[in-house]
Amino acid sequence: MKEQIQVHRIQTGMRIEKRILKVLKALAEYLDMTLGDLIEGIVLHVFEGKAPFDDKFLKKIEEIKRVYELDLDYTHSHKLIEKKSK
Repeated sequence: MKEQIQVHRIQTGMRIEKRILKVLKALAEYLDMTLGDLIEGIVLHVFEGKAPFDDKFLKKIEEIKRVYELDLDYTHSHKLIEKKSK
C-alpha cells in the first residue's frame, strides 16, 4: 500500500480553456482518478523538473487532443485571451 499524506485541499474557481479542460477530464477518467488528483500530480512533477507522462502515455494524450480538437501546445502558453462577449 502506498504511503498516504494528509493535506488540506480548498475549492477554487479557476478559469481554463474549454478544450484543455475536456482533455484533462478525459485523462483523469482514463487513469481512474479525479481531475484534482491529476492536476496535483502534473504540477508536482513539473515543480521538480520531471515529465509527468512517458512517451507511451503522450501518444494517448495526442489521441484525446484530436478527439477534442485541441490544437494548442506549449508555444501558446501565456498568449491565450478570451473572446469578448457580444
